[in-house]
Amino acid sequence: MAAKNPSLTFHLSALPDPRSERGRRHLLLDVMIMAVVATLCGADDWESVEAFGDEQESWLRTFLELPNGIPSHDIFSRVFRMLDTKAFTECFLAWSRSVRRKVSKDVVAIDGKTLRASMDADQSPLHLVSAWSSANRMVLGQRAVDGKSNEIKAIPELLKVLDLAGCIVTIDAMGCQKDIALAITRRKADYILALKANQKGLHQVTQALFEVCDAGEQAMTHAHCISTDEGYGRKVVREVMTINAVHTLGEEMLLDWPMLETVARVRTTAEREGKTIREDRFYISSLPTNAVEAMAEGIRSHWGIENGLHWVLDVAFNEDRNRTRKGTAAEAGAILRHIVLNLLWQDPDSKRSIKNRRMKAALNPVYRLDALIGFRQDDMH
Repeated sequence: MAAKNPSLTFHLSALPDPRSERGRRHLLLDVMIMAVVATLCGADDWESVEAFGDEQESWLRTFLELPNGIPSHDIFSRVFRMLDTKAFTECFLAWSRSVRRKVSKDVVAIDGKTLRASMDADQSPLHLVSAWSSANRMVLGQRAVDGKSNEIKAIPELLKVLDLAGCIVTIDAMGCQKDIALAITRRKADYILALKANQKGLHQVTQALFEVCDAGEQAMTHAHCISTDEGYGRKVVREVMTINAVHTLGEEMLLDWPMLETVARVRTTAEREGKTIREDRFYISSLPTNAVEAMAEGIRSHWGIENGLHWVLDVAFNEDRNRTRKGTAAEAGAILRHIVLNLLWQDPDSKRSIKNRRMKAALNPVYRLDALIGFRQDDMH
């Protein structure tokens, strides 16, 4: 297997086995690869993983050792609740770096998701902050949020381990923090941060700037672009306007925010059935004011983490109903799903949903193996 897929197998082989040597009947790498392949093919619990192994044992033996046959579902459950999730995360990060295509101005969206069913009587549900590459359609990394903490502390830890040079990092209003902006610029990346009332002073000043600009009361360095979407009896117009923050904000406010260049407003006007709804959203950015098209693309691309990751995990992988709780199983299972989702999104030819790609993998061993070794492996290496 290593010869066919030096990437995923190589990195998973670095995982320390959490079990005592006595009584080990199954190789850890066999257990991990089987879990990946079975999840790729639609298994969402350990009983299904075992059933897949029983049905596909001959195929699995073409690249796995399986010295004592197919592990039981209890073996999978025990291994995943004992795994060192820090080491598993490091394996995932190293693997994702090896398959990622570096794209200039790649929009990297950072957002959190709660695994609601992982809650127990004596523990909060697992909350993960993930980074999503819009250009690659893949998870670059994730960090679990400490039960006594929040995303504001987890995001800088995630930023430290990501290769972000030349990227544009987008985060919602929770991440609109001075320390986070500084952490992004230290990674040689630009930022677009959603601005709301949690940064009351800056939010109020920004709103006032756009009101003055709209009224034409003061000449300001600004730029704008407009896009329109129509369909199903609905018309949506999005106007992005940027104002030069260096020329308009006070020196004290500028010094508070590292590399702040631009404030932006996205005005969305939706028309349907004779009704018009208008909404304004505000952002701050290290991008120059004249990069309004890049700003618009970054803001639009941020929602890819919802559509390409969070929504897919719930709909195609039933993540929100996964009741895995013991030990490290919830976090390890989330990393496993991220691996599989990354593999499936790499198919350059398919227009199928992730759910249907999983079905194809279950029915087609050639497609299954292509997914496992990486559809674009030749391009990447």
